Amino acid sequence: MTEIRSRIEPFACAPGLRLESHEKVSKLQIESLNERFSRLEAVLERLERRLWLAVYGVAGVILAEAFQGVMNAAP
Repeated sequence: MTEIRSRIEPFACAPGLRLESHEKVSKLQIESLNERFSRLEAVLERLERRLWLAVYGVAGVILAEAFQGVMNAAP
């Protein structure tokens, strides 16, 4: 009897297979979401750099015009 039990291989039942496939799909979805979040973070960082560059550019123009006004007013 023990010889027969040692030869019997476990079989996969339908609910077990469904659970396993659901876990695989969930894992793939989570990996995909993490990849998308990483790409979004990179895009937001680039956008933030561009925004700060624009802010510094505008501040530079304002300061240059103020400096030019002071230079024109002084004899």
